[in-house]
Amino acid sequence: MDKSASGWMSGFIGVVIFSGSLPATRVAVMDFDPIFLTVARATIAGIIAVTLLFAFRERRPDRGDIVPLIVVSLGVVVGFPLLTALALRHVTSAHSIVFIGLLPLATAIFGVIRGGERPRPAFWLFSCIGSAIVVGFASRQGLSASPVGDLLMLAAVIACGLGYAEGAKLSRKLGGWQVISWALALSLPLMTVLMLATMPASFADLSAASWIGLGYVSVFSMLVGFIFWYRGLALGGTVAVGQLQLLQPFFGLALAATLLGEAVSWGMLAATLAIVACVAGARKFA
Repeated sequence: MDKSASGWMSGFIGVVIFSGSLPATRVAVMDFDPIFLTVARATIAGIIAVTLLFAFRERRPDRGDIVPLIVVSLGVVVGFPLLTALALRHVTSAHSIVFIGLLPLATAIFGVIRGGERPRPAFWLFSCIGSAIVVGFASRQGLSASPVGDLLMLAAVIACGLGYAEGAKLSRKLGGWQVISWALALSLPLMTVLMLATMPASFADLSAASWIGLGYVSVFSMLVGFIFWYRGLALGGTVAVGQLQLLQPFFGLALAATLLGEAVSWGMLAATLAIVACVAGARKFA
């Protein structure tokens, strides 16, 4: 398998894993406070990451890598999980998944700024049309119901796009799993303190589903998914492979309907199909 195909395959696996993040978060915040959930998932993943780094005797990052790693940590370890957890107190996971349609555009923009990639003008046309569809859907379906939830999801997408692009650039030097592991390791001391400070007084009344949700977002969403995703972005290009994120609404909506019993309207499906069509066109010109 050549470098590009390997990148696309790794990226696809990462997207499949990430697709369960919002439904799992939705389940977890039914019992866990969003702030505790954010710091707990980062702490659990951080402990696993530090163990891996020691087990494989990985070389420490250079001094110049520290700031980019902090950016990755703020974007994908803290920013996206916290903002989506807060948003899911106001909107359903099925509704929030549609906002993932903005992630390819956000990732591409930061890929150009941070990675120096230069897609053709037609790419931006398709990406902007797809983004406009997302905003139109939100204004018609969500803003009247919960503007706070939608604004939090938009902020989450921006933070995540920056973290993806910065991590992809750094992965070419350090390696995919090493980037997310070092980012988690850097945040581990603070996340551990915050987890202990926000820990519930009792865990007795928590449902099994909430524990499963916490486990999924800690191990798969926070660590395993990024191992594949950053490898895919590094091998296949941030702008090009980033378009695979438009498959995420399909998988996510299916999970929300199947596992959570949430209603998935024809409007949601139509918006998702239209967004995927736009980004499929954008991918041709990346």
